[in-house]
Amino acid sequence: MRLQSYLTLSVVLSCTCPLMPASLVHLHTNNCSSIFAHPPMLIQTQINPTLKIPSFSRKPIQTHTLKDICLRGNLKEAFQSLPVSSNDHPDETYAPVLELCAQKKALSQGLQIHAHMIKSCSVSESVFLATKLVFMYGKCGSVRNAEKVFDQIGQRSIFTWNAMIGAYVSNGKPFEVLQTYKEMRVLGVPLDAYSFPSLLKASGLLKNLYLGAEIHGLAVKFGYDSTVCVVNSLVAMYAKCDDLFGARRLFGRIDQKDDVVSWNSIISAYSSNGRSMEALELFREMQKAGLDSNTYTAVACLQACGDYSFRKLGKEIHAAVLKSAQLLDAYVAGALVAMYVRCCKMSEAVRTFNKLEEKDKVAWNSVLTGFIQNGMCSEALHFFHDFQNAGEKPDQVTVISILVACGRMGYLLNGMELHAYAIKIGFDLDLQVGNTLIDMYAKCSCVNYMGYAFNRMPDKDLISWTTAFELFREVQLIDIDVDPMMIGSILLACSELACVPQVKEIHGYIMRRGLSDVVLQNMIVDVYGECGNIDYAVQTFESIQFKDVVSWTSMISAYVHNGLANEALELFHILNKTNIHPDSIALKSALSAASSLSALKYGKEIHGFIIRHNFSEGSIASSLVDMYSRCGMVENAHTIFKSIQSKDLVLWTSMINAYGMHGHGKVAIDLFNKMKENLTPDHVAFLSVLYACSHSGLTAEGRQFFEIMKYEYQLEPWPEHYACLVDLLGRANCLEEAFEFVKSMQMVPTAEIWCALLRACQGPQIRHYVLVSNVFSAKGRCKDAEKIRSRMKERGLKKSPGCSWIEVGNGIHTFMARDKCHPECHHITKKLDQITEKLEKEGGYIAQTKFVLHNVEENEKVKMLYGHSERLAIAYGLLKTAEQTPIWVTKNLRVCGDCHTFCKLVSKLFGRELLVRDANRFHHFEDGVCSCGDFW
Repeated sequence: MRLQSYLTLSVVLSCTCPLMPASLVHLHTNNCSSIFAHPPMLIQTQINPTLKIPSFSRKPIQTHTLKDICLRGNLKEAFQSLPVSSNDHPDETYAPVLELCAQKKALSQGLQIHAHMIKSCSVSESVFLATKLVFMYGKCGSVRNAEKVFDQIGQRSIFTWNAMIGAYVSNGKPFEVLQTYKEMRVLGVPLDAYSFPSLLKASGLLKNLYLGAEIHGLAVKFGYDSTVCVVNSLVAMYAKCDDLFGARRLFGRIDQKDDVVSWNSIISAYSSNGRSMEALELFREMQKAGLDSNTYTAVACLQACGDYSFRKLGKEIHAAVLKSAQLLDAYVAGALVAMYVRCCKMSEAVRTFNKLEEKDKVAWNSVLTGFIQNGMCSEALHFFHDFQNAGEKPDQVTVISILVACGRMGYLLNGMELHAYAIKIGFDLDLQVGNTLIDMYAKCSCVNYMGYAFNRMPDKDLISWTTAFELFREVQLIDIDVDPMMIGSILLACSELACVPQVKEIHGYIMRRGLSDVVLQNMIVDVYGECGNIDYAVQTFESIQFKDVVSWTSMISAYVHNGLANEALELFHILNKTNIHPDSIALKSALSAASSLSALKYGKEIHGFIIRHNFSEGSIASSLVDMYSRCGMVENAHTIFKSIQSKDLVLWTSMINAYGMHGHGKVAIDLFNKMKENLTPDHVAFLSVLYACSHSGLTAEGRQFFEIMKYEYQLEPWPEHYACLVDLLGRANCLEEAFEFVKSMQMVPTAEIWCALLRACQGPQIRHYVLVSNVFSAKGRCKDAEKIRSRMKERGLKKSPGCSWIEVGNGIHTFMARDKCHPECHHITKKLDQITEKLEKEGGYIAQTKFVLHNVEENEKVKMLYGHSERLAIAYGLLKTAEQTPIWVTKNLRVCGDCHTFCKLVSKLFGRELLVRDANRFHHFEDGVCSCGDFW
C-alpha cells in the first residue's frame, strides 16, 4: 500500500477537547450584542467657522479597540490599554483580555486581571465574567482558583458548568468531572452539546465504558448524538475504553464524513490500540475523500507506522510534513522521533531531534530510550552528557535508561553516581527505578549494594524478588561470599515467590557456610511458614538451641498462617511457661488463633495478659476488636474501640467489619461515614463496608460505595470488591445487572467473581468445582453433576468436609458431618434425636431435602441433613452447658437453609441463645429469629 502525497497541514483544534470558547462567545453575543452590532465610534473634530484653519485630509483617525489588540495576540499592549475603571462596560473590557490570557496560558497576568476586576467592578454580579475567569484559570492550569470563582457564583449558567468541567478534564482530573456531572444531574442542570465532550473525555480517561455508555444514552435522549463534536468525542471515548467495534460503528453512522476531526478520532483510535493496518487504511480513505490532513492526522499516522514493516510509509509522511510546513511542529516532531526509534532508525531519529526548535524532556527521553532499546549504550551515555549540558534535569525515565546502560557496560561508578542522585531526589523509592538499580548492581556483580537498593524499596514486585534470587545463584557460581543481610533479602524474595525448593537451597547454603545465627534461623522458620511447609518450619524451630521471642513468635505465626489455630494456642501456652515474655506480635498472632476458633475463653485470657503486663491496648486494639467480634461479642469489641483515643485506619476498619459480620449494616455505614471525616479510607476499608452492605441487603448503598471508591477516592477495585458487589446484586435477585456488571469489567473476571455469580444463580454452597456441580444438581442435571465430581477425582481435588466446633469447659470440641469419633458420640446422637423429635412435634419442623444436592434416596437425604456438623455441636452444647446460657458454635462452611431453620426452632423451643459463626457471617438466633433476617 502506498500513501498518497501528504496534503497541506493546517492546525485545527480538535472537537474532542472541551469547546468552551464557542459557548462563551455565544454567551457573550447574548449579553453584549451592541459590541458586535455597531462599529467603533470615530473621533470627529469640531471646526470653528470663524477661524481660518488649514484644511486637513478627511481620512478618519484609526483607533484600535482593546478587542482588536487582543485579537492580534499582544498581551503586553492589551495590559497597557486597560482603562483605570471599567464600571460602564466591564464585560467588553475584560472578556477579550481574559481570553488572551487563557490562550497564552499566562496565569500571572490572569491573576493581575482578576485583581483589577475586583477593584474596578463587582465580578460576582457578572456571571459572564465569572465564567470567563473559570475558563481562564482552567486553561492556565490553576484548578483551585477556578473552583474558588465557581463556588462564589450564585446563579450559574450551563456555560459556567461547562467551563468548570472543562477545567477539570483539561487538567487531568476526570474524577472531579464526574462529581460535578452528578451535581448537575441532582440540581437538574440541562446538558448542552458542549457538556458532552468533557464528560466523554473523562469517561475515556477512566476507561469506564459503563459510564461512557450512560452519557452516550443521555446524548441520544437530548438529541445531540448527531452533533459533530459529540460524535467525535463518542468515537474517542469508545476507543479509549478499548471498544473499537463501538467506535467504528459510530463513525460508520456519520452521513457526511467531511470533518477532519472525525477522521482523526477514528484513525487515532485504531493507531493507539495497535491496529496499524486499519489506521493507515482509514487515512487512505480520508485522502480519497478529498480532506486536508492536519497535525493531529500526522501524529496518529506516525504512531501507526511504529512497526518496522511500515517504516517506508513513515518516511513518506515525514517528507509530506516537511513539504507542508517550514517549521516542524513539536508534536509531529515527537511522533517522528518515536517512529524512527521503534523502526530502529536511530540516525534519522537523532537528525529529526536536532531540527527541533525547542527540545522538551519527552523528546530527550525518546532518543535516550531509543539508544538503549537498540543496544547503543555508549551512544546513550554520550547523549546523556549532551542532555546535562543543555541544562536538563533527569527524571525517572532518564534515570532508568542510564542505569540500564551502566549495567550493560559494567560501569559501576557511573551507576553508583546516578544511584546517589536518585536517593537525593527520592527516585530510588520508585518501583521501576529500584528494580533497575538491582539489575544494574547484579550485572556489575556488586552484591552488597544490590542488597541495600533492594531493602530501600518500599514496594516490591515479582521482578524485584526474582532478580534478587537470580543474583544469589550467580554469585554462588563465582564463589563470592554473601553477607547475612543479603541472605535475609533473598529469603524474603522466596517468601514472596512461595518457592519452597529455593528456601531449602538457601537453608542448605546457610548450614554449609556456618551462618546459622538465631536471626537467620528465625527468618527460615518464618519463610517456611509463609510458603506453607509447616513441617520444615517446626523442624527448624526445634533445632534452634537458644530461642528468643522472635523464634516463638515466628512459629506461632506460622501455625496461624497455615490454619493450625489449636497448635498456635498450645505453643503460646508453652511460651508463657518460659522466662521469655511474648511481644505484641506474638499476642496478635495468639489473638488471631483465638479468633479463628471463636475461642472466647482463650481470647479473654490473652486480653487479661495484655492488661496485667501493661501492654498498650492501642497497639493491638484492632486484634482485640477482631477477636471479640469473631467470638460473637460485638459489644465488647465496641467497648475496646471506644476506649482508644487515637484510632487509626486499621482499628476503624476492624470495627466496621465487626458490625458487618453481625448483620448491622446501617451501623457499619454510619461508622464508615464518621471515619471519613478524619481519615482517608483504603481498599480494605471499602471492602469491609461493601461486605456489610452485602450481608444486610443494602443494595443501593453498596452500589454507591463502589462508585465512591472508584471515582471519589480514585481506588481501582480489587477482584474482591467486584466479587462482593456481584454477591450483593445476586442476593438482591438482580441477576441480569450482576451479569452485565461482570461483562463490563475492565479486568478479566477471576474465579472468585464467577463463583459469586454462580452462587447468585444457584443459592447457598461452596465454590469452584463443587459450586458448579451443585448448580447442576439443583437443576436436576445429575449426570452433569456427576461428570464434574468425576473430574474432581481425576485431578485429585476434594471438597472440604463440613466441620463445626464448640468451646465447652477447658476444651474445644470438634465435629465433622455425621461424626462418630467423639468419646460421647452415643449421648450426642441420642440428644440430637430428642431435639429433632421436639422440633417436629412442637415447631412443625420438616427436613428440607432440597439442600442435599446428591443423587440419593429421599430418606438418605434426611439422614444427611440430620448429621450436619453444627447440629452435633449444638446437641453437645445442650448436653454440657447450663440452662439459659448461650451456645457458641463455629462452622467452616456456610450454614445450609435447613440447618438455619433448625437453629431458629432450637432457640425458640429450648429457650437458648445460639451464636453460630459460619464461613460468611455471624448468626444470632434468639426466640426463633435470626439476626441475619434470613439474608445470608
